[in-house]
Amino acid sequence: MQAGIIGLPQVGKTTLFRILTRAHVEGKGAASTTHVGVAKVPEPRLLELAKLYHPKKITYATVNYVDLGGMQTERMREALAQLREVDVIAHVIRVFEDPSVPHSEGSIDPLRDATNLDLELMLSDHDQITRRLERVEKDLKKKRDPALETEKATLEKCKAQLEAEKPLRELELTLEEKKSIGGFLFLSARPVLYVLNLGDEEADKLDMAVVRHKLGQLEGRPKSAVVGICGRLEAELAEMEEKEAAELLASYGLQEPGLNRLIRATYDLLGLIQFFTAGEPEVRAWTIRKGDPAVKAAGVIHSDIEKGFIRAEVVRWNDLVAAGSIAAAKEKAQVRLEGKEYVVQEGDVILFRHSG
Repeated sequence: MQAGIIGLPQVGKTTLFRILTRAHVEGKGAASTTHVGVAKVPEPRLLELAKLYHPKKITYATVNYVDLGGMQTERMREALAQLREVDVIAHVIRVFEDPSVPHSEGSIDPLRDATNLDLELMLSDHDQITRRLERVEKDLKKKRDPALETEKATLEKCKAQLEAEKPLRELELTLEEKKSIGGFLFLSARPVLYVLNLGDEEADKLDMAVVRHKLGQLEGRPKSAVVGICGRLEAELAEMEEKEAAELLASYGLQEPGLNRLIRATYDLLGLIQFFTAGEPEVRAWTIRKGDPAVKAAGVIHSDIEKGFIRAEVVRWNDLVAAGSIAAAKEKAQVRLEGKEYVVQEGDVILFRHSG
């Protein structure tokens, strides 16, 4: 699972990537080079579980981020091609004012920047659909094919959506329609996270960013989310010791860095959830897709556990923490025995029983 970080030049993409992944990205080529890194998903529940088990190791879930460089006109084709490989798009939009860093478009206008880049994605999809439709129509003239007819009807539906200047992520399709175009990597179908890069003076007003900057058009749309961060403040926090960082956050009236919300929002858009395993060797968060059954979750840990699956002992993380131990949770009848088809819930603590 990968999130691609995109945006115009000088909006703070590479800085954001560097803070997220603790990667060292330097040099003149940084703005036009692709960088790949891993970000830890912030998870205070792991620390609560660790208090019960005092494990030798705590392992967090992760999200892979790719910094795709600036989306300037001269390298747009290259950037769009790279974007086809990611599962979700994190579009960094400049909202901060800084006369020493000129905006590539000449002025600060976050709605314009968000809309223009969305249109680039839609134009790329429209071009791909138009070319494919020409080929399908030629083939259908030679021979009637129900599968091609379904594909043609779906592509025409997609084309109409794009011509109405609406991205494909907002188009509802049936399972059959989705299957008919499953081989296409349409860019505007990707979930998108609009990352508003704000000035430090707005650090205590992150939740109000959409209203303050009249960006309501970006909010509440299918497969999209908006999150505000202060890039400069986040960069400062990343260089500090934990105690110092907590004090600086508190001075802004914040309980956690904006990056935590950004990573969690990326995770949600990818349709992912976490479950936990806990014991003295390790307390660990595992990543699965929302709706996955217990047997598939077992396979994430090891294929042998999936093959030899007998049952899952499941307890809610907060019930376990409140009880103080798994034995106490069992006494309170808070530990359930579940089979292969049990749909794992966000925050479940699971012990898998298996043969072999």
